[in-house]
Amino acid sequence: MASHIQSPFEWGWNRSRVSVAGIGTSPPEEYWKQARPATSAPEIRRIGLADLQQALARGVEDFAANRSDVIFLCVLYPIIGLVLGRLAFGYGMLPLLFPLAAGFTLIGPIAGIGLNEMSRRREQSDHISWIDAFGVIHSPSLVAIVQLCALLLAIFALWLVVADGLYNVTLGPEPPVSLSAFAHDVVATDAGWTMIGAGIGIGFLFAVAVLAISVVSFPLLLDRPVSVATALRTSLGVVRANPGTIAVWGVVIAISLVIGSLPFFLGLTVVLPVLGHATWHLYRKVVA
Repeated sequence: MASHIQSPFEWGWNRSRVSVAGIGTSPPEEYWKQARPATSAPEIRRIGLADLQQALARGVEDFAANRSDVIFLCVLYPIIGLVLGRLAFGYGMLPLLFPLAAGFTLIGPIAGIGLNEMSRRREQSDHISWIDAFGVIHSPSLVAIVQLCALLLAIFALWLVVADGLYNVTLGPEPPVSLSAFAHDVVATDAGWTMIGAGIGIGFLFAVAVLAISVVSFPLLLDRPVSVATALRTSLGVVRANPGTIAVWGVVIAISLVIGSLPFFLGLTVVLPVLGHATWHLYRKVVA
């Protein structure tokens, strides 16, 4: 029988078809192989800065172990960023360019789900690849995960509406005639500085809200069969028990995403995998 050597594209397509088949049909005893997971609200631990350092170190280890796979997986994000920039410049959406880029922190937890899954599977086996990130779709908690994703997307959409309204009451409602004119209006007028100050303040509140409800929500849903409500309560409980540590974690995420967005969002191919993997290990430390 003649053998057939698959091209990378053919191999990826075939693996993807296998992964997509049977979405959400894995029984709990198959998906959670280590032990039968508890369904009650988990116990929350107190953690410190040393735990954050260890979680980040473990995130770097996971990234290094699967460097080529996760870079391939995350190369989509710089492409999305460039497309958003092109749309902003080409279709009069320039005032929303910064809110779109800044708002990535609001949906970042969604982008990290597959990386959380890779870290979860790496605890069970050292032999994983980028295709294992799509194992999320086999999770018995898939419906709850989709519900949480919808919540974060709704918050992101609300942020864009608020940002657009803020532009309209300060520099708008007419769109800027050029990039240079827009930049001048932003930094050289009182209305521009009002928009900057209000935008930073409101954006900060959005970011804090998302951090509070998502810091361990997705890893918890991947790890055990709990409801969205339980995941949200647990995440809020983690923040209440560790306000200072989680605040530092939020600052680390914000600074990392800013650095990763320069130049042209290319740094996200490294920053996002590390943060995504580290989030799983942070969950392991703070949730018993």
